[in-house]
Amino acid sequence: MISKELEHLLTQGPIRVGELLVERLSSDRFEIRPRQANDPNPTIFKDAISARQIAKYDRNGKYRPLKGAPNLSQDWVLMLQTIEEVREALDYFYPGAVAGWIAYRRGELVPTHLRQTLNRQTGMYRITRRITPEQADQVVCMTCRSDTGCLRTILWKIDAYRPISCLPPEKFDVSYDQLGREDFTIPFLCAEACNLLVAAARAAVKNSSK
Repeated sequence: MISKELEHLLTQGPIRVGELLVERLSSDRFEIRPRQANDPNPTIFKDAISARQIAKYDRNGKYRPLKGAPNLSQDWVLMLQTIEEVREALDYFYPGAVAGWIAYRRGELVPTHLRQTLNRQTGMYRITRRITPEQADQVVCMTCRSDTGCLRTILWKIDAYRPISCLPPEKFDVSYDQLGREDFTIPFLCAEACNLLVAAARAAVKNSSK
């Protein structure tokens, strides 16, 4: 289903996902490259699994712990032969992005609000249950900004009744390109707070209790 959706979209022209541009060049030639790339002599890769290695490191060669971070390296091109390879590569770059988008359009993607996520934490992260709404808002603002933190489009709130107030409305708009351009982009959706945000919430609570 995911491969068929990608194939359908590519018949209409290039598609964009996060920092990536995906294009069908012929019946058996697909290209994935960075949208902002300007290297005249990029490194060429020819298998989907190469995407896993490319996605590991940022533009300075440092490890990328967050797949949605806006810091992919820019000096490469991925040449693939099948739509299945395209799907596999995209999942290495942005895990579940296309599947999540399909589920969202079907009304099947249910977000988990931050308070729900934190209330499930145990062990050393149990302390995050004590975070205040104001602290939570600040942590989200520092961790999730599209320009410095993560390109995911957020679907959840602090809790069912309290939205996130520190980020611009575009951060929650599935039709908005989180790179700030006007291109149609398949959004990389965030249906639940990630482990990095939970860790940041723990640090915020611990620091406030000192």
